[in-house]
Amino acid sequence: MSKKLIRGVKPTRIELLKLRKRELLAQRGHDLLEEKRDAMILAFLELIEDYQDLRMQLEKDVFYAHEKLTDARMVMGFTGMKEIACSVPEIVDIEMEKKSVMGVMVPVIHKPETLRRTAVRGYSYVGTPVALDDVVDGFEVLLKHILEVAEKESAIRKVAHEIETTKRRVNALETVLLPPLRETQKYIEMHLEELEREDLFRRKRMKVMLEE
Repeated sequence: MSKKLIRGVKPTRIELLKLRKRELLAQRGHDLLEEKRDAMILAFLELIEDYQDLRMQLEKDVFYAHEKLTDARMVMGFTGMKEIACSVPEIVDIEMEKKSVMGVMVPVIHKPETLRRTAVRGYSYVGTPVALDDVVDGFEVLLKHILEVAEKESAIRKVAHEIETTKRRVNALETVLLPPLRETQKYIEMHLEELEREDLFRRKRMKVMLEE
């Protein structure tokens, strides 16, 4: 028998019952944590799949936006583009809240339909090339997708951290808590069986002595 015993436990039937109850509770906790871990892994894989799709789309959006920016600079020049950029109004405030994914609080970024406080883009449609409109449209789409990717990345990090924490708890129950409980129960059971054998032997001797 290994020496993984719980110190200070007396080898009595009452202690044996207590240990069995503790083992039952620990095993239930272990099983629940395993179920949670497995469910979180599935949720994690779904997040990864969505994230990969968003990243692919984001790369396309980056290429498109910079392509249109290059086209507009060729038409308007650097100075013209800089003047337009200085007149563009600021974007709206981005609101964020949290939601639960398998008990893990992850951020939810609210992506507004329009990122500007006003429909006016800060420049006149008259006298500006269509290429400029393409630039603005491209970067607005890009920004929305950046927010989506950021939301997924944050959720992935938090869920991954919780998976690792749950794994450590499962391993701790499997390797630290449950083995001593079981070994101590075996030790007490063997001790009680030995006492029963000794008691049976004494009773037999007493019976023989009384018959004599």
